[in-house]
This record gives sequence, C-alpha cells and structure tokens, in this order.
Amino acid sequence: MNDMVLLIEPLIPAMRRYACAFLRDRSAADDLVQDCLERAIGRWHQRRADGNPRTWIFTILHNLAVNHVNQARRRGKFVPLEDADEAALSQPASQDGALRHRDLLKALADLPEDQRSTVLLVSVEGLSYAEAASVLDIPIGTIMSRLARGRERLRRAVEGEADAARAPNIRRIK
Repeated sequence: MNDMVLLIEPLIPAMRRYACAFLRDRSAADDLVQDCLERAIGRWHQRRADGNPRTWIFTILHNLAVNHVNQARRRGKFVPLEDADEAALSQPASQDGALRHRDLLKALADLPEDQRSTVLLVSVEGLSYAEAASVLDIPIGTIMSRLARGRERLRRAVEGEADAARAPNIRRIK
C-alpha cells in the first residue's frame, strides 16, 4: 500500500494538468482525476509489476477523459431549466405535415388517370410541357389544360373541398 502511495502521489499534479488541458474545465478535470485515482487504487493489483505506473495511470486517465467527452457529446450541452429558452424546450409537431402528405397522396391517387399522369410528369418529375406532351403523345395545349384541372382538383382536395371537386359544375340559365 505504501509503495502505491509513493508511486501515485507525485503524478497527481501532472494528471490534473493533463485533465484540465483535455477537458478545458477545472472542476470536471478534478472529478476526472478523482475517478482515475479511484480506478487505479481499486485495480492496483491488475497492473504489471514490471510496467511503468505513470504510463498505466495516464492510460486510465486518457480513456476516462475520452469517455467523458463522448458522453458529454451524446448528452448535449447542459443548460439549467431557468436559463433555457422556451423555443429550445419545444419543437413543432410533425404529425400535421405527415397528415398533409398523406392527404396529398390520396388526392393524387383519386385524380383521373390522364390528369394524374400529367401532374406527375410536369410537377413531380420536372418535365417541360413539350417533354410531357411527347411522352404522352398529346398536344401541349392538352397538357396545359389537364395540368390546370389536375392542380385545381388537388388544391380543392387538400383544402377540404373534395365534394365540390367531384360535383359537376351546373349553371342555371334563365
């Protein structure tokens, strides 16, 4: 026990310097040195008798420091609750966007085949009107009208006017 104290005690100032330089926080460094000393004393019997105790202890210290840094990175920066910004404590709900996306996909699936293919080619795939007309083998004017009708139906379906989009547009003439 006495030889252990004689070998470890002179290393403590160097351990503190290394821990302070590594962590850049004096109190965290002191805690780290204490953890290292506890581990070294508790496992003194595991060290090689012919090995250098300085190297062995600094290896323990370094490994503990790396673990401490990795753990702090995973946990994130500590901010007391009183000092925390309210915006940082909350985040917007993601359900609304997912529901809108689901509704849009359903509305897209409900479009007639000709309008759906036109909307997909032009709006989703980014084809020009001429390219879409070539793919579908129809005139550009037809592409433009199908696209306008398809987009209008999608807009109504997403805004909740789905029944109005399905109902025929009947005018009364007196």
